[in-house]
Amino acid sequence: MNKITKTISLSLVLFLSTLLFSACSQKKEDTNYLDMDNSSNQQNQINLNVTPATTNTTQDTIVGLKTKDGQIVIKLYSKEAPNTVANFLKKVNSGSYNGLTFHRVESDFVVQGGDPLGNGTGGGKIKSEINTIPFKRGSVGLARGPIKEESNDSQFYICLADESCSHLTNEYVNFGEVITGMEFVDKIAVGDKILEISSHTK
Repeated sequence: MNKITKTISLSLVLFLSTLLFSACSQKKEDTNYLDMDNSSNQQNQINLNVTPATTNTTQDTIVGLKTKDGQIVIKLYSKEAPNTVANFLKKVNSGSYNGLTFHRVESDFVVQGGDPLGNGTGGGKIKSEINTIPFKRGSVGLARGPIKEESNDSQFYICLADESCSHLTNEYVNFGEVITGMEFVDKIAVGDKILEISSHTK
């Protein structure tokens, strides 16, 4: 009778151990599966966040910059540089840029304007939203000082050539691109005025 009891007890212990092991194994597999799912979702989210603005026209904001020679139409990267674009549009909508000048023109490099003082020393600071969008002819970037993490909140520049601007990539905030009117950008001279920037284009 004793022997039978021991045999039953041993069998019961083995059976319960098997169940416990199976439950632990199943839980681990489920956790790994969920982790893989979460990683996949996070990766998809990251990919969505860094999709180049040129392929996401529905997410872009278009503004028109009027010069004496014609209108320059700029597409803003509202997805890649949301705070920069919001700050820029706030100034656009308040009329802050109207009447300001282009104080810097470097042949085959950049034209720069938007300084409220008109001499390259004005404007406040904004946190840099550095991204990997390549700088090229037509790219619109924020000016900054020696601190990469801080950009000027008013001064912006437009690139005139691919080669001379490529080194700016991942060093300055790229927040837009000229989609029409580069021929007017090419005509800008020091002292030329920004007649108006608005979200209405002709």
